[in-house]
Amino acid sequence: MSESDKHERLQQAVDHAKAPVNEARALLKKDGHLRGSQTGVTTVIALCLGFLSLLAVLAFHFPQYLTTPELRHKYSVDVLRQLLLGGLLVAGGIALGNIVLNRRRNLNLVALTMVIAAVALGGSRVPVGNFPEHTPYVGLDWFILDLLGSTLIFVAFEKLFPLYKGQALFRKEWQTDLKHFAVNHFIVGLILLVVNFLLHHLFGWLQSSQFQQMVHGIWFVPQLLLCILVADMAQYWTHRAYHEVPFLWRFHAVHHSVKTMDWLAGSRQHILELIVTRVAVLAPLYILGFSEAVMNTYIIVVGFQAVFNHANVHLPWGPLKYLVVTPDFHHWHHASDEEAIDKNYAAHYAFLDYLFGTAVKSPKKFPEKYGVVGDYMPDGFVKQQMFPFVGSTEAIAVEEAAS
Repeated sequence: MSESDKHERLQQAVDHAKAPVNEARALLKKDGHLRGSQTGVTTVIALCLGFLSLLAVLAFHFPQYLTTPELRHKYSVDVLRQLLLGGLLVAGGIALGNIVLNRRRNLNLVALTMVIAAVALGGSRVPVGNFPEHTPYVGLDWFILDLLGSTLIFVAFEKLFPLYKGQALFRKEWQTDLKHFAVNHFIVGLILLVVNFLLHHLFGWLQSSQFQQMVHGIWFVPQLLLCILVADMAQYWTHRAYHEVPFLWRFHAVHHSVKTMDWLAGSRQHILELIVTRVAVLAPLYILGFSEAVMNTYIIVVGFQAVFNHANVHLPWGPLKYLVVTPDFHHWHHASDEEAIDKNYAAHYAFLDYLFGTAVKSPKKFPEKYGVVGDYMPDGFVKQQMFPFVGSTEAIAVEEAAS
């Protein structure tokens, strides 16, 4: 065999090995409806579960660096092991089945490779011994659990009760919003550190144990409702300031640049806005001293509504829509229709906007379009984080004039 033949065969082998990776990279750049219906869906499930399972195994190996301290102490390790085992079995089974049936073979090879790598690294049997608590960390565990839970719950909602029935799961710019989702979760430790530091140093002197004891004495349900009201009042005025103060709008415009509403849309947020808003909302809750049980429940409520109210969901809310914030209500806030500009600020209680005169009034049932007026926001996570500092002031001036 000549040297040229050897070189050609070697190149063919390299190209053959690269094919699955190249196809997976191409898939990540695509948007729109999945082709091949069930085959496409099962392939994506296998890829996602394989990837998340591999990340989970790494988290088991390095819990001190890859897991969130606030969550570690609440975990049932046995339950997490069962979830991991289930994920590996489902991903591996789907990938292997599709390979045997020659369905999207290259992509399923990638999924199966990730499953094999996860198993080779110990799978669900990775031992977890004692480890130091006070170490720098990234919230990989929070990213895995939230992404898995969000897709299972909210994608199901969107498929069962869609507002826009033809909307693709992988809509335009989903890659950018997934990056926002990931970064916000990975730096949860840094965000919590900054928020806690600011709360204690800026507002610690306002604490009054006697007053806090009185708040503690309120029954759970009314205390929770009061907690949500206090948080939403802070959220309302902070949110309104982001719209009415030009400098602050430069940061908030990142969030409003989403042109398609779904469960992932709410993740698009500037990091500095995320920190400032959390301090502004949590400060009064910290000062008033709501009980730990109430605070934990509030975090669940705000976490659910933050995702659900951006989702592609429509339900018959009836009179409830005047009381609490629903997807219908919040979608109007993200609309670029003229009557929707600077309206519907509340995050939990819709009646606040009716009370302060900022509720949308429109004969139309749903908005016609979403995003910032002028569509000046660049796509891409890094560009959007840099936008408040280097973005076009002319573009923002156009929007301000339009509003």
